[in-house]
Amino acid sequence: MGIFDIFSGPDADTVARRAAHDERIADIEESLRNGGVPAAIKDRLEGARSGRRPWTATLRPAELLIARSHGLKPIAAISATCWLHYGWSWTNGHSEGWNMALSRMREEALAAGANAVLDVKMRTIPLDVENSMDFTLVGTAVHVEGLPPSREPIIATVPALEFVKLLEADVVPTGIAIGAYYEWMNDWLNNTNLTWMGNIESERLSQLWEHVRQRAHQNLRTNARAQGNGVLAHLNFSEMFEREGQNKQKQYLARHIVVATTVDAKRGTTIPHEVRMVVDMHAGRSPLVGTAQHHQSYASNESEGAI
Repeated sequence: MGIFDIFSGPDADTVARRAAHDERIADIEESLRNGGVPAAIKDRLEGARSGRRPWTATLRPAELLIARSHGLKPIAAISATCWLHYGWSWTNGHSEGWNMALSRMREEALAAGANAVLDVKMRTIPLDVENSMDFTLVGTAVHVEGLPPSREPIIATVPALEFVKLLEADVVPTGIAIGAYYEWMNDWLNNTNLTWMGNIESERLSQLWEHVRQRAHQNLRTNARAQGNGVLAHLNFSEMFEREGQNKQKQYLARHIVVATTVDAKRGTTIPHEVRMVVDMHAGRSPLVGTAQHHQSYASNESEGAI
């Protein structure tokens, strides 16, 4: 490039790449507004379904083997995300954020011609962006031999091995249920200041904690009821914050989130003991097993290790 070439403008290849980039961004934005799947992603998923493109999966080799032996054909690794501003309600925001991501994942599963999405991981990014949060899902879309593509693909957190075991036990994973709740409490009478009273329960904080957890589980049951007749396992996470309000009176914020895998089981069916369900909302080892430290987006103190 000569010294005067910078005044001649971009070449034809650069112009074409920029135009293609702008077209992709416009298609993504239009798809977000309409609840659809961008054209490039739809083409990739349809290609994986038809065999024109390679299939991909988040499953391990052993899980791929058991999946194929039971008539489950991996189609493609799919993902969905939503960055939601929940400034008006943390409670509604957590439910809406995950459900929006679930809806987008279901649209990708439809585009892939899948019957189910297995091994779904729920991820968050701990970026300090005020009153907002990332809700991301990653999983593997699969097709069941002998069945047509589903109009409502199952979204399940269970890996292929557990999915097969559950089906053999007449227990069908049906989806993911979310329950969340938060509440502020103003300590107008300074009842939580028990510094000089020795070992004594702070009844106001205990009542607040119990109320918040009960409401979160109530929201979970409401969300799960439309998806099946039970839940297999769930993740609980709680936080409480203290701050000084007007006239140095303390304020407390308690919040709790619970996530569950919903199932539809025949009456009298028992779940095999060897099946262990873990809802994954972390970037390292599961907070439900082991004691090693891990990154946990909901945690207020990462040095504490596993929940």
